[in-house]
Amino acid sequence: MWCLELLLPLLLIIHDASCQWSIWLPRDISAMTNSCVVIPCSFMYPSGIRPIRGVHGIWYFGQPYPQLFPPVVFKSLTEVVHESYKGRTKLLGDLNQRNCTLLIGNIGAEHSGRYYFRADIGGANKYSYPDFAELKVLDQPSIDVPEEIVSDESLELTCYVPDNCPDMTPEIQWMYTDYLPDPAFSTEYLEESNTAVLSNTLVFTPRPMHNGQLLGCRVYYPNTTLVYERLISLDVKYSPRSVWVNVSSEVMESSSVTLHCEVDSNPPPRISWMFEDNELLWDTASNLSLSLDDVTPVNEGVYTCVGDNGYGVMNTSMYLAVKYPPREPVVNESLTVVEGASLALHCSTQGSPAPTLTWLKDGELVGTITAGELSVLEIVEVTPQEDGHYRCLAENEHGRASTSLNITVEYAPVLLEESKCTVVREGVQCVCIATGNPEPTIEFYLPDLNVTVNETDGRYNFYTHTDGHTSTAMIKLREKGERADNGGPAVNVHCSMHNIYGRESVLLELQQEKKYMMAVIVGTIGGVAVIAFIIAAVRYVGQNNKNLRQSCWAQSLTPF
Repeated sequence: MWCLELLLPLLLIIHDASCQWSIWLPRDISAMTNSCVVIPCSFMYPSGIRPIRGVHGIWYFGQPYPQLFPPVVFKSLTEVVHESYKGRTKLLGDLNQRNCTLLIGNIGAEHSGRYYFRADIGGANKYSYPDFAELKVLDQPSIDVPEEIVSDESLELTCYVPDNCPDMTPEIQWMYTDYLPDPAFSTEYLEESNTAVLSNTLVFTPRPMHNGQLLGCRVYYPNTTLVYERLISLDVKYSPRSVWVNVSSEVMESSSVTLHCEVDSNPPPRISWMFEDNELLWDTASNLSLSLDDVTPVNEGVYTCVGDNGYGVMNTSMYLAVKYPPREPVVNESLTVVEGASLALHCSTQGSPAPTLTWLKDGELVGTITAGELSVLEIVEVTPQEDGHYRCLAENEHGRASTSLNITVEYAPVLLEESKCTVVREGVQCVCIATGNPEPTIEFYLPDLNVTVNETDGRYNFYTHTDGHTSTAMIKLREKGERADNGGPAVNVHCSMHNIYGRESVLLELQQEKKYMMAVIVGTIGGVAVIAFIIAAVRYVGQNNKNLRQSCWAQSLTPF
């Protein structure tokens, strides 16, 4: 306040040169409730006016003109003041020295407003100055907070309290700073427009964890019970520091699933759900859920939640696996191959989890069981035994599917063991059985007659039949032929078979038909038995006759 004492005389000298009705006082001034305030004031009046009985003055509240009956704050001639100012006001300045400085004590919120000064020089020389000082009575200190507080950037917070009461000097303390990183404090005394302000500045570097933290400024006057506090909540801006999404999950095909995303940032970010390079959904919020209905394998893949709030970008991804039974396998088309060739049967399918693939031939396992989406059955040097119905079976825990194909093996004729010639009652019967693909054509060749017998030849009893890849031909020869060295009939019959892949001619072996041989054996044994029986019978009859003759002779010798 000592600065006011130096400043006011200087102002009087300057104003005296103008010699007009003028006044100087601060346009705005503040004080804490229940404290006091000094309103510095100096005034001028025309130099040609001489005070008659000294200079007097009146301070009004709200209006400068007495005819409007404003409340009287202070009056130098009397102690008559408004009820709300009784015992609260005191003139600190000397009106004769043109100093109208006013002290108001124990102020309350009701004292906030405009204060006007009226000078009384004597006689008709009275003047109400239109200029005013507006008093603001505060119940808490003010804190200067930057428009934007950014994480990891140095922050200054300044607490201000007016210091316009000469009998009371305030002190400032910061509250709730225990968990701030390396806080620093500094105090400064400021004067502006002849009003004083005490400030205390807190400097620290906020982190995201400080967002929403309370800080307080406490003002107190030593040796009094006056305490004032102001609390603020820090609004710390920070880039997304965490993006939470569902853990990678598995869902069944045709079901529904909801993907959740939460982003920790300030301000709330623009959240977007991305699938590959496509943005599926977005919103400005702290969380966002993406719903997928009737999912298919197309929905399987990496889903990414991206949070962007202008201070930074962060994302987190998850994998959505769609489980489904194996699809119908894709296999080769049915094939026709030539014996001796190599063959590769491919079976491919899709399923989740990856299915096992099994090859079956005519219901029996062939090859190995493969875990995966592709199985290749390789057959090296195909034989007729590989001919048949093949099926690829795909299985996983959710189901099974299969696809079939046929492998047809073409090969040259092969004579079967059942081929032979046998002696029957009518003569000799020759049977030739051969397998081949295409089914073979069979002919009989009689080299002794230089004759080839086939189905077009009507001279012989020729019969042929085809069953699948097996052909059967039969011929009956009425004559049994010459006797061989072993006493049996001599037969010279060749079986000739052929198809597009080859021709073969084989001499058929002669075998006795079992039924015919048994008849001969039984007939021979029976003949021998009959002869033996006749001989025995003859001998028996002869013996009986001899015995009879001897008996008769003996009787004739016996005397009567």
